[in-house]
Amino acid sequence: MKLFLQLAWRNLWRNKRRTIITISSIFFAVIFALIMRSMQRGYYDYSIKMSASMFTGYIQVHGQDFWEKRSLDQSMTVRAEDFRRLEHLPHVTQVVARLESFALVSYGDVTKVASLIGIDPLREDEMTHLQSKLVAGQYLTYSSDGVLIAEGLAEIMQISVGDSIVVFGQGYQGVTAAALLPVSGIVKFNLPNLNKTFIYLSLKQAQWLFGADERLTSVSLMLDNVANIDKVEKTARQIFGPEYELMTWDEMMPELVQSIAADNAGGVIMMIILYVVIGFGIFATVMMMTAERQREFGVLVSVGMKKRILMFVTFIETLFVSFIGVIGGGLISLPILYYYYLHPFKMSGKAAEALQAFGFEAIMPFSLKPEIFTEQIMITLIIAICSVLYPILFIRKLKPANALHG
Repeated sequence: MKLFLQLAWRNLWRNKRRTIITISSIFFAVIFALIMRSMQRGYYDYSIKMSASMFTGYIQVHGQDFWEKRSLDQSMTVRAEDFRRLEHLPHVTQVVARLESFALVSYGDVTKVASLIGIDPLREDEMTHLQSKLVAGQYLTYSSDGVLIAEGLAEIMQISVGDSIVVFGQGYQGVTAAALLPVSGIVKFNLPNLNKTFIYLSLKQAQWLFGADERLTSVSLMLDNVANIDKVEKTARQIFGPEYELMTWDEMMPELVQSIAADNAGGVIMMIILYVVIGFGIFATVMMMTAERQREFGVLVSVGMKKRILMFVTFIETLFVSFIGVIGGGLISLPILYYYYLHPFKMSGKAAEALQAFGFEAIMPFSLKPEIFTEQIMITLIIAICSVLYPILFIRKLKPANALHG
């Protein structure tokens, strides 16, 4: 075996130009495949993270049927002990409680329906970075009696910081929710629907307004990595009984799931096209190499070398070339992907405007998930190894007399 390995290795470097061309075709194929797939997976992970951090979290706990009915009557109470247990679960980075409802909001002669959200200001800012969206006034505190109003809604109703709005709606178990609340600040969202709808107030103030003392409509969990969602969900379900409902981000945002699935299908088609190009490139190189060695094969068979041994040596040569190209491409790709993982590619033009319109930063992040490397390297390696079938079949049908005459 050692003799065959040495013979195969020496055969490779007898014609350095031919070997370098073959290795290069595999080398660049691996780099292109890794960069394309890393961009795709990185963008998907970024979209999920941004969508989850904007409001829902990766996992959300709420009362049974609240997600469907959106009524305060389906709100819940969460014991302080259970809340602490959630905070200390492995992989959980943030736990954010809210009390949400709808109400009529009036100022002067204008009345609109708005979504009122009671929040813990500090926890909410850690998750959604709400304070960074403040464009006027002051941010809320835990004991604030004022509200933060979305900029679009404030413009429609001609509201400024310091004005007071009338809130009228239905609270927990049919109680009347009515109050005169001062506007402490104005926040701006990039998404038009959010910018014309949301009003934030402190959780304590919201519970008083809706007559829902100690009650919550949702508890959102943020994780260190979306890959850990199944583990955390399983543990969280053990904390809460059947009167509670747990939903993951994909259940709460089916539109995003469908969007990713559609884009991924397009990405798979692009990868297939890339692999076809890669396969033809590698196969063409192997064909060229085989044609150049036709006379060599004829001489070896003529002097008594068995075809099966010659086929085996040729197979080892292809393995050497494939492994060198694949490992080299992977090693060169790693620092490139790592750099863009730390410093995402910044987009411009209409693509940037489209992303910013949805509240996303105009960047193209990369992913460093191990499966990206294993999948692309294995596929490229399989394509390269399959290409050895051509020289093997060529040697099997080889007629030394014809080969010696070219």
